[in-house]
Amino acid sequence: MKLDVIKLDGKKAGSVDLDEALFGLEPRADILHRVVRWQRNNAQAGTHKVKTRSEVSYSTKKIYRQKGTGGARHGARSAPIFRGGGVYKGPKVRSHGHELTKKFRKLGLCHALSAKMKAGELVIIDEASSEGKTAALAKQVANLGWKRALVIDGASVDEGFAQAARNIDGLDILPTMGANVYDILKRDTLVITKAGVEALEARLK
Repeated sequence: MKLDVIKLDGKKAGSVDLDEALFGLEPRADILHRVVRWQRNNAQAGTHKVKTRSEVSYSTKKIYRQKGTGGARHGARSAPIFRGGGVYKGPKVRSHGHELTKKFRKLGLCHALSAKMKAGELVIIDEASSEGKTAALAKQVANLGWKRALVIDGASVDEGFAQAARNIDGLDILPTMGANVYDILKRDTLVITKAGVEALEARLK
């Protein structure tokens, strides 16, 4: 399939052939959901922790005599029933991540690209280069109508463009190896350079 290529100033710069296997799939929500869930679970720190009754700072002395008080038989103030005592079955430090095969992760990325293509939210640009001036790039982005956009470049990102884009709200840039399902779906517009298209096709084939 063919798609027009534009420059950052909005002028046309020819067209590019897109691979049907990457951009022409029928997007499946179940595949995208599984890959996004895998990403977000792996990103969780899992450092939540509470103290159990063996970890709270209390004396281990029996709090009152066993019999004759008319109350329940308690042995320690650190029991979960008391305020300030340990927490029963609370969160522990653990990993939330789970496995997902490379083949499935690749498939998820193809479906994310296809979803953007089908929704008409995919833009191909000639190159992502800039002199490093935020004001100039912000004006170009506003003229193109990009509000929440992700730019995917080739193997590396142009330093001037990255510097200019750093302070523009809603504009992010990633190299091809950083392209992922969550970031693609989160943005309203997906912008890929010609070098990025070639690198994605090489990565996903």
